[in-house]
Amino acid sequence: MGTLLQVKNLNAWYGESHVLHGVDMTVEEGEMITILGRNGVGKTTTLRTIMGILRERKGEIRFDGRDMMSVPLHRTAHAGIGFVPEERGIFSTLTVEENLMLPPVVAKGGMPLDEIYELFPNLLERRSSPGTKLSGGEQQMLAMARILRTGVRLLILDEPTEGLAPVIVQRIGEVLKKLKTRGMTVLLVEQNFRFASKVADRFYLMDHGQMVGDFPVAELPERMGMLNKVLGV
Repeated sequence: MGTLLQVKNLNAWYGESHVLHGVDMTVEEGEMITILGRNGVGKTTTLRTIMGILRERKGEIRFDGRDMMSVPLHRTAHAGIGFVPEERGIFSTLTVEENLMLPPVVAKGGMPLDEIYELFPNLLERRSSPGTKLSGGEQQMLAMARILRTGVRLLILDEPTEGLAPVIVQRIGEVLKKLKTRGMTVLLVEQNFRFASKVADRFYLMDHGQMVGDFPVAELPERMGMLNKVLGV
C-alpha cells in the first residue's frame, strides 16, 4: 500500500480563463476519495485535467510514481486510470454485452464477465438490450462495469448518482463498498453529501478552483460547520 495518485500545484485553463489554482491532492492505494463542492468550483475540471482531457495545464500529476503530464490522452487508460464521465458514454446501438466487451483489457486483474454480472445483476438481465433501452441507472452501472473489465487500478467517477432514483443510488453505493473490499481505488466527484458520507474514506473540499480542506470520514461531525458554510448542506 502507498500513494497511487499524487497531484501537486495543478493549474488549468480554458482558453484565457484560469480555472484551477494550485490543486494539491493525494490518493492512497485502496482508498475511496470524494471531492465535495458546489457547482462550478472546479471538481469536474480537476478530473478532466488529471485524465489529460484538458491539456492546458501546469503542475505535477504522478500515478504510481509515473509522471503523467506528458502522457497522451489515449495512453492514460493503459497507465491504469479509468474514467466514467457524467454523460457515461454508452454506445446506444450496441447491446449491454457489446458495450462491456468494447474497451480493451489494459492490465491483468480486470473483472471477467461472470463477476461483473454478479456485481451488477441488472446488466445480466439486460445483456442483450441495446443502450437506447437502458434506464439512467442501468447506463451508470454499465459505464462503471465497462471500466472494471479493463484492469485499471484507479476508477474515477464524475457525479455517479446525478439524476438517479434513490433505490439506484443505494445500489451504486453497495457496489462501491464491494469494490473497496476488493482493494479498488476510487476517486469520485459527488454533490450528494449523504451518499458520499456513506462510501468515502476521506474527503477533499473544493471552492473556487482550490482544495480548501481535506479530512477523513471520522472527522465529519466536527467538520459540519465548515461543510455547511461551503456546501450549504
